[in-house]
Order: sequence, then C-alpha cells, then structure tokens
Amino acid sequence: MGYAKGRAKRRDILDQATALFGESGYRGTSLREIAARCGISHPGLLHHFPTKESLLLAVLQHRDEVDQERVTAGHPSGAAALRRLVDVVALNATRRGIVELFTVLSAEATAADHPAHDYFVDRYSRIVRELESAYTEARDAGDLRAEVDPGRAARELIALMDGLQIQWLLGDPELDMAAAVAEHLGSQLR
Repeated sequence: MGYAKGRAKRRDILDQATALFGESGYRGTSLREIAARCGISHPGLLHHFPTKESLLLAVLQHRDEVDQERVTAGHPSGAAALRRLVDVVALNATRRGIVELFTVLSAEATAADHPAHDYFVDRYSRIVRELESAYTEARDAGDLRAEVDPGRAARELIALMDGLQIQWLLGDPELDMAAAVAEHLGSQLR
C-alpha cells in the first residue's frame, strides 16, 4: 500500500472509529466492527493500530487536531483565537458520543495506570499554555480587561468548558454551552 493510500486508510479508520465510539461508546465498539465499517479485515486494521487502546489514543488526538484546525484557521491570535473556541463548543453540541467518550475517559485517566493517562496530562498542560498565551496576546493588544490574569483565566475557561459538557451530558435541556462560553469570554474581553 502506497504512503498516500496508507494515510488515507488511517484517516478513514480514525473517522469510522470516532463515529462508532460516539454511537456505541468505547467499550461497546469492537475492532472488528470498525474494520468492517472501513471495508478492511481485522488484521488489516491491526496493521494500522495494533491495539484498541492505540486506536483510542489516535481518535482522541484526531479530535484535538480537528478542534485545533477550527480554532487556528486563518491564524487568529489573542482575542480572535479565544472567540473561535465558541465554534468548537458549538461543534461539540452536535457530537454527543465523542463528548461523552472524552468526558468519561478524562475522568478514568486520572488513574496513573490508565492507557490514556499520559495523553490527558500532556493535553491539559498544553491547552493551559496555549490559552494562557492567547489571553496574554489579548492583554498585550489591549483586548483583555485589566483585572483578568491570563494564567488563571486559561484554567477557568477549561474548567467552564469541561463543566458545561458534564451538565449537558446529564441532560440539562436549557443549557446552551456555546452561549455560556461566549458570555464568559465577553465578560473578559473588550
């Protein structure tokens, strides 16, 4: 299989695994189901992802890449990058299964022996740094209210987004996650 074909097949596997994990959950989805949906054999799938855990980590990384592309398209920085997060939150409201998978796994991964532990530790550390940088850029451009500390604001925004997802998953019918994040950012940005 050529390099381009291999990359395309890997992307298809990630897309199908993301969809199936979203529909049936991580535990309710088998590698054989994913392989069948991709039109390849089980051993063919194992060529790309030798374990279900490796596929899971790749799905999580793929989700982050899609979200990152949405935020960084056109290379916004500072306040513009922060406001783009509202689009990511709105997208999450259309993909309950993935949000649920992410939420459950992030909680499970607090155990040091969980296969996704290092992924989540690294992810949260990176996101805090990226958001703090965006808040700092907003401050330097005069777009951030003076009383807002970039480091604290970064952690608060992550906590708000994660907390809203949990409330949304628990069935709060009145919750508009995107509007809540937009309102929060509106109270910080000029």
